[in-house]
Amino acid sequence: MKLLVTGAAGFIGSNFVRRLLSDAYPGHDRTTVTVLDKLTYAGVRANLEPAAESGRYRFVEGDICDGELLADLVPGHDAIVHFAAESHVDRSITGASEFVLTNVLGTQKLLQAALDCGVGRFVHVSTDEVYGSIEEGSWTEEEPLAPNSPYSASKASSDLLARSYHQTFGLDVVITRCSNNYGPYQFPEKVIPLFVTNLMDGQQVPLYGDGLNVRDWLHVDDHCHGIQLVLDGGRAGEIYNIGGGTELTNKELTYRLLAAMGAGEEMIRPVEDRKGHDRRYSVDISKIATELGYTPQVEFDAGLAQTIGWYRDNEAWWRPLKGDA
Repeated sequence: MKLLVTGAAGFIGSNFVRRLLSDAYPGHDRTTVTVLDKLTYAGVRANLEPAAESGRYRFVEGDICDGELLADLVPGHDAIVHFAAESHVDRSITGASEFVLTNVLGTQKLLQAALDCGVGRFVHVSTDEVYGSIEEGSWTEEEPLAPNSPYSASKASSDLLARSYHQTFGLDVVITRCSNNYGPYQFPEKVIPLFVTNLMDGQQVPLYGDGLNVRDWLHVDDHCHGIQLVLDGGRAGEIYNIGGGTELTNKELTYRLLAAMGAGEEMIRPVEDRKGHDRRYSVDISKIATELGYTPQVEFDAGLAQTIGWYRDNEAWWRPLKGDA
């Protein structure tokens, strides 16, 4: 298989490429990977250094909004896994235009290139945030979309475009929607690496509002395994939720991080709540479990300890990025 992976210098995409080229996924020992990444602030070329040693790897710096580039690059690929996106909610609140440009227009240009070039499968990687907020129970894939932030609205828009290219043109599109990811190489604007690196520096951690917003935590290895299962076996035109099965309030997560770092609650700095802050996310993963055999493998406490250890051991990676967070 010849695979084009967009946004693979970022956190999740780079994990997918590293694991695929280290033969973590059965049946992909001969798969070649072309990475397309714009290298914006959260795209770090060093994330891909382990993959760069493979003879099955190629890196192209470029923008998914560049139609001419896509017309040259996409032909010859059997499948596309589309990670490229602006993804931080806070940044979307202060400046939504880049989110619309990349997440909506960029996705449409990539879908069109896939259609024009006869790509066999298009995996569109999305988020549970498109569903909005849920008081109780868990979302299935049939839940109506009700995004509440400019980020989630841009992702919902891209989901609908992806679906339309299957419904209208017959393009083999599959959509995944994940819960909150964590793990090594995550850009230090996101809550777990932000809190860990702050505590390493003896700085307080900013906790939004009352801290009772609930998130389902998914280790990036499990997420990428789910994407691989969807790439290889997901049904065309379908949506698959991917979750980790550990729901915590932000306050509970914060106290776990404090305990792991040997810090007390005096290191918590309450801050004004985020605008439009969704109260609770929870995805039902029955579909991907039943159809494709997905189950999360990384237990949360073990994954969190491993993640904290990685940031402790890799200050040279995150320290230069902290100024951009």
